[in-house]
Amino acid sequence: MDIKPIKTKADYRAVLKEIEGLMTASANTPEGERLDVLVTLVEAYERKHYPMELPDPIEAIKFRMDSLGLKPKDLQPMIGGLNRVYEVLNYTRPLTLSMIRRLHEGLGIPAECLIKPSQQQQQAA
Repeated sequence: MDIKPIKTKADYRAVLKEIEGLMTASANTPEGERLDVLVTLVEAYERKHYPMELPDPIEAIKFRMDSLGLKPKDLQPMIGGLNRVYEVLNYTRPLTLSMIRRLHEGLGIPAECLIKPSQQQQQAA
């Protein structure tokens, strides 16, 4: 198996093209193993050259609410009274550590996303 590191954009495009041709490879075959290794190389290259920034925590909450069909009242067990829920969703009240824990457990939003200061908090600083 002749595999080398991805160092340039041309290398990256060539590996992506090769991966496309290997997508139907069966597991535990030489082609399947090559696919696994190439995907790992691409993931490492993308992590280094195309880092993804975590979303705004409030926008992540709103997105999860939308995807699960939740209403603000559904967040009360995680945030507190309905008034507090609206304050959080309108960026007038920051998330507390206990809110972050409950939102992480209740909605499955990564804690590192919820810990990140919201866009509004960053602008105020």
